[in-house]
Parts: sequence; C-alpha cells; structure tokens
Amino acid sequence: MVGSAARELLLVIAVAAVGLLLATALAFAPWPVTPGGSAPSGLVDLHGPVATDRTGSASG
Repeated sequence: MVGSAARELLLVIAVAAVGLLLATALAFAPWPVTPGGSAPSGLVDLHGPVATDRTGSASG
C-alpha cells in the first residue's frame, strides 16, 4: 500500500515538473513571425509614456 502511494505521488510530481518545463520553454521560445513584421524579441513589449503638449494644472 505504501509503495503504491509513493509511486502515485512520484508520478504526479513528475507530470507537474514536465508541465512546468514545457511552459517555461514555450514562454521563452521565439514567437512566430507575423506577416509584414518581425517576431517580438521577448515576452513583454515595453513602451514609455507619451509626451503631451498640455500646459496648466491637473486640477482644472
């Protein structure tokens, strides 16, 4: 009985580890190239804030 429970727990841990490795590999793999553009270089595309020409205070 104890050997069966240990074997089942080991199987669950092994499946979880394989899933985590697969998710990590897919997250950091290059993304497919979109037509007319290049592939993104990472997971997140960072953009800075857009400058505005407004003058005055925010209180209105």
